Amino acid sequence: MPATNLTPYPTRTGRMQRDDIMNVLTVNIEREASPHSRRRFVAVAALVFLAGVIVTCAIHTSMSSMSELPMPGGWMLSPTFTPMCGRTWLRTATAFVGMWIAMMTAMMLPSFAPLLWRYRAMLDGAGTRLSWSMAAGYAFIWTMTGIAAFALVAILTEFVMRAPAIARCVPFASGAVVSLAGVAQCSQWHATLLARCTHCRHMRAEWLDGVRHGLHCVSCCAGLTAALFVFGVMDLRAMALVTLAITAERLLPSFRRVPQVIGIVLVLLGLMIIAGSSRL
Repeated sequence: MPATNLTPYPTRTGRMQRDDIMNVLTVNIEREASPHSRRRFVAVAALVFLAGVIVTCAIHTSMSSMSELPMPGGWMLSPTFTPMCGRTWLRTATAFVGMWIAMMTAMMLPSFAPLLWRYRAMLDGAGTRLSWSMAAGYAFIWTMTGIAAFALVAILTEFVMRAPAIARCVPFASGAVVSLAGVAQCSQWHATLLARCTHCRHMRAEWLDGVRHGLHCVSCCAGLTAALFVFGVMDLRAMALVTLAITAERLLPSFRRVPQVIGIVLVLLGLMIIAGSSRL
């Protein structure tokens, strides 16, 4: 019987070694990039980040004038996910998606820009154009995530507004969501996704590379994103803290306990919310 040549599926260790080799090659290529090209990339990224911050703050200012609705259970319902103040559903959804795009630009760019630069360094010739195609795929996934999140939270909001008994459980459920987000943050599942988010490989068409990386990133940020919705998706302080957490766990690889520290903080905050809800 002739011998069959089977190529074993790479183990986790093998994949990590392969990613380390790719990172070393990327660093070597990056060193050869011209200083002018690097400065131009940094300038464009800084302008995009600044634009995202300005638009996010402007939308926050315009929406802060709309009053929140007191709900059974002692919490306040944000007008972000329901057509209050004479708005239509289309206008409400459009405003949220626009805010989401600006907010995600400001929140994710600090950690995504270094990876995009490494990805650009791996491309020959038309690196600039192809890297922006990759960024477009990445932004597409985050935009679709925002649309899905709006639809889900809007449905839950309508349900809670029509069921006062369920509305009283929202503070407890919010604390449980934050605690579960902290548990997920400390899990091996999150560690695996985080490793994928901090590596870049050119495997297929650039737009599909961006889509693939965006899916990994959305999954990796699921816990922190859920916590952001609980604390207030339009709360600038919550946005800033989540941005710091996302950036720290991606750009501080030498401090491998960053995700665990973030997870423990989320668990404690969730337990505090649950304890507070029991006294209402």
